Amino acid sequence: MPVQNEEIAQVFDEIADLLALRNENPFRIRAYQRAAQTARGQQRRLSDRVRDSDDPAAELNKLPGIGQDLAAKMIEIISTGRCRALEELRRQVPRGLLELLRIPGLGPKRAQALHARLRVRNRKELERAVATGAISKVPGFGPGITARLVRELSASPPQQRRWLRSEAAQRAEPLAEFLRAVPGVEQVVIAGSYRRGRDTVGDLDLLVSAASAAAVTRELREYDEISSWSAAGPSRKTLILRGGLQVDLRVSKPDRFGAALHYFTGSKAHNIHVRRMAQERGLKINEYGVFRGRKLVAGRTEESVFAAVELPWIPPEIREDQGEIELARSGALPVLVRRADLRGDLHCHTDATDGGESLETMAGAARAAGLQFLAITDHSKYLGIYRGLDVRRLRRQMETIDRLNEKLRGFTLLKGIEVDILEDGALALPESVLAELDLVVASIHSHLDLGEQKQTKRVLRAMEHRAFSILGHPSARLIGERNAMALDMERICAAAKSRPCYLELNGMLQRLDLNDVHCRLAREHGVLVSIASDAHGAAQLENLAHGVVQARRGWLRPADVLNTRRLPELRKLLRATFL
Repeated sequence: MPVQNEEIAQVFDEIADLLALRNENPFRIRAYQRAAQTARGQQRRLSDRVRDSDDPAAELNKLPGIGQDLAAKMIEIISTGRCRALEELRRQVPRGLLELLRIPGLGPKRAQALHARLRVRNRKELERAVATGAISKVPGFGPGITARLVRELSASPPQQRRWLRSEAAQRAEPLAEFLRAVPGVEQVVIAGSYRRGRDTVGDLDLLVSAASAAAVTRELREYDEISSWSAAGPSRKTLILRGGLQVDLRVSKPDRFGAALHYFTGSKAHNIHVRRMAQERGLKINEYGVFRGRKLVAGRTEESVFAAVELPWIPPEIREDQGEIELARSGALPVLVRRADLRGDLHCHTDATDGGESLETMAGAARAAGLQFLAITDHSKYLGIYRGLDVRRLRRQMETIDRLNEKLRGFTLLKGIEVDILEDGALALPESVLAELDLVVASIHSHLDLGEQKQTKRVLRAMEHRAFSILGHPSARLIGERNAMALDMERICAAAKSRPCYLELNGMLQRLDLNDVHCRLAREHGVLVSIASDAHGAAQLENLAHGVVQARRGWLRPADVLNTRRLPELRKLLRATFL
């Protein structure tokens, strides 16, 4: 069975975590983290690239951040399903400590201290140490840290695993493609929270339109990514894919597929509201169709289901019963932003800092992706692990961009920087050089645990700098790894509107930051949002599409998005931020 990209990424993620627990070189840790990011960002399966290449190592060396050693490990994982380096690290690190790293507020050093002093090896033992007060005996665990741990442990109880939408896609989309090729199958759609664009999913609903459920079942037996399955009837199967993702598969007759698609897309609250409207009209709506008495009156398409209750089709991303039905009834549904509406990308990195590819390569990839402009925003020199740019190196890069723009036709590179916001709200580079740029993305990468009041004050002070353009990944969250910072987003949005400056929706799969609620808040305040890839390699420009899905969940229209503008208008908007 072919190895999925996500499986390779998970191996590198675990190696990075284990190295951190052993206090290994931070550059080595970062290399594995970048390798995981690169694996996740590839659209084509790496195992297929290895299979189809005469020189697999050289093929993998083309990927950003993948040298000979990492390429060899990738080939080993693809060929054997194992990684000897990971197995050796697992033998060297006490079992259970990785579980502690998943708890926000605990880093490798604190996890090691807990294990050394109290033999804490997992979440349950940590909860006991906190409850009994034993944690106070461990150096570094004062009242502040302990209080924060209490909040984290109570706010994030153990749950069934949730998958990043992108992780689920790598497993579910090939299954959907396999089923589309089955004779007699008309449509295959992954429904549920996946279709609504949620950033994580628990399990998946996969709907198949076909006249014969038995034919679909016969073909499924040939799909080698299924580790187990059970039947709940002739047209319903529960599949467990390799890696543990559960897929609930339902086969629907073509004349009822639209009703099933609406029902299993949800959300529950949205469906209840629509069913109530149906009852008011003497109708019944369920997964099998729209009925008047026993007569099927609609259900072949979703449009027919909505039309039965006098509504237009509503985009799946906003089916959360948060006002979309009322707007649809009044004919005022927003026309949501699409990937094709984006004219450029205002946040990416090159090999000058922690990216994997050159200015020229990133420019070529952006142009091939249909973009008209790309902002180069490498890191400022603050966090040493990023090899950030100081004033001298930044000015040298600006000169290189100017020379490159002279050669480009119909495409423009913008000069920018991702500058760190320091703890006191200052920026990590002087305004004299920042003012020479086209834009400044200012982001927080450190001191993430300040309280809401201090953190908000820090961001507001940063926004006062005359060269501040865009607040990068505003909450600094990493989905499943690190909670969002405590910020008063009402105050942030109000300040961004009055200044003016802009907020970023970072499309990196583990960020998707702004979240959907804050996207709506920005729209309500009239603050433009930059949908950005934060690409560290050409393949990650695809993050723009993920950002668009999040933006649609936040009800953003093309007019609400900064980088839907043509370049002359964009330059005016960016220049307006330079006070």
